[in-house]
Amino acid sequence: MLEPLQYGLGASAGVLVGFTLGLVGGGGSILAVPLMVYLVGVRNPHIAIGTSAFAVAINAAAGLLSHARAGTVKWRCGGMYATAGIFGAFAGSSLGKLVGGEKLLFLFALLMLVVGALMLRGRGNPGEPGAECNREKAPKVLGFGLGTGVFSGFFGIGGGFLIVPGLIGSTGMPILNAVGTSLVAVTAFGLTTAFNYALSGLVNWALAFTFIAGGALGSVAGMKLARRLAGRTGRLTTVFATLIFVVASYMLFKSASALLA
Repeated sequence: MLEPLQYGLGASAGVLVGFTLGLVGGGGSILAVPLMVYLVGVRNPHIAIGTSAFAVAINAAAGLLSHARAGTVKWRCGGMYATAGIFGAFAGSSLGKLVGGEKLLFLFALLMLVVGALMLRGRGNPGEPGAECNREKAPKVLGFGLGTGVFSGFFGIGGGFLIVPGLIGSTGMPILNAVGTSLVAVTAFGLTTAFNYALSGLVNWALAFTFIAGGALGSVAGMKLARRLAGRTGRLTTVFATLIFVVASYMLFKSASALLA
């Protein structure tokens, strides 16, 4: 059982994740697991992963509604990508439960370094506005979906930083459509991972909903600030990527120390 203070910290962690998502877009959910472990104090890394997977999925579903209203979601592509990815997410989350908690955190930190590097690369591909998922592109879309689903399930993350370039690479769609469409897969992958972890009793539901509530407030604030800072997204992304590097370095130190102890 968690203390009342820990639930308050969970809400604060949700605010921070939601704020970063609203401010710089994809990648913010990568902070959910380390915040659960090192800020909230969830001792079991597997519970942190299962709980954050559910919270990220619900927040992604809320974001999907906004993109759907704006008409930026390509539903057929999202459906194909998510369907293949669900199998990958279930397999990945099943494997993740078998890996020791500290070893999983160590691997997670290495992944964070990759995420930070990918964010710094930037996204300059304008894409093809009329790109659709036809029979010719289907094998590639399904393959990318399966692969990113495995990563998403194994680490309990939304995986938007992988899904967005995966959608662009397999379909050629513009970045705006890829961001909106990716939320279909993020929601599906997160719910699949959370379901698998819940089967093993590795989801703290009260903490998850506290985190979700905080995330909703944070995302509104982040989006408002993003509008004010329009045109400076490159600088914001650099700052956020630097934050990811710092958190990842701390996780590597803590998890490596525990593994060697």
